[in-house]
Amino acid sequence: MKITVLLSGGLDSSTCLALAVSRYGSDNVSALCIHYGQKHDREINSAKAVADYYKVNLTIMNLAEVFAGSNCSLMKNSSEAIEHRSYAEQLRDIGGAGMVSTYVPFRNGIMLSVAAGMAQIHGSSEVWYGAHLDDAAGRAYPDCSEEFVKHMGNAINEGTGGEIKLYAPFINRNKADIVKIGLELKVPYELTWSCYEGGEKPCGTCGTCIDRLNAFRLNNAVDPLMAE
Repeated sequence: MKITVLLSGGLDSSTCLALAVSRYGSDNVSALCIHYGQKHDREINSAKAVADYYKVNLTIMNLAEVFAGSNCSLMKNSSEAIEHRSYAEQLRDIGGAGMVSTYVPFRNGIMLSVAAGMAQIHGSSEVWYGAHLDDAAGRAYPDCSEEFVKHMGNAINEGTGGEIKLYAPFINRNKADIVKIGLELKVPYELTWSCYEGGEKPCGTCGTCIDRLNAFRLNNAVDPLMAE
């Protein structure tokens, strides 16, 4: 069986790739990385490094024009600043549920649609992506929820004539669980990138940095990007 993994270069998707390779071997796994106009586009270099590490074929696609009209704070041309506090704090300010400022309009739906088309062209049977419980909490990122995965999976399967299935191996796990799996698989986390600011070093205070640091801490481990 062949697998196509949606690979951002971040912690979750890199662990997802490692899991696919551990199960099916690098010859049966390919990856898709998408540039969409994000501030932290250095994650694309991380995707290249992780794909090279696992010796899988990587396709990089530019969809920046699709999202060009968005003023989401994650976008390079946005007038909005990245918030430097936890997702829990951000959700509290909007009544406990709702999309955070770094939600990109239907990003995962669009990316998974592209991945499904590419997978069918290249003979893959499944598309994998690293959505997990923490991102879905409070509908901060509604395109990471279990409900979204179910409906998107049905659409992909129906739209490809039953040839492609969508699989999110971490959909019922949190980020600490993902790090635990990744440490067991010896994922090269030093090659990955999560920080939304995209600077020389992780800021340590944006929502995704906070989640990442907590995930390593809960595993009694140190994030190699923050080790110095």
